[in-house]
Amino acid sequence: MTKKETINRNIGLTFDFLRQVADDPSLLDKIPDGSTLEFVEKDFSKTVKPTPKKKEKKRTYLRVKSNLEVIRPL
Repeated sequence: MTKKETINRNIGLTFDFLRQVADDPSLLDKIPDGSTLEFVEKDFSKTVKPTPKKKEKKRTYLRVKSNLEVIRPL
């Protein structure tokens, strides 16, 4: 996927996320304050290992399904 395609995909997913939050604001309660949102494919399994070298912002992953689902790093 080219950089332009990735950007366009993420913009579309962002609007899908905003529509879903408008329908169900409680979704925001599942996302920790100050976290960075990342969209991942529905079959993607993500394991995040902490990096001791630098302090990294919290990341919250959103699995892309017919509805977005908040997943936490393992």
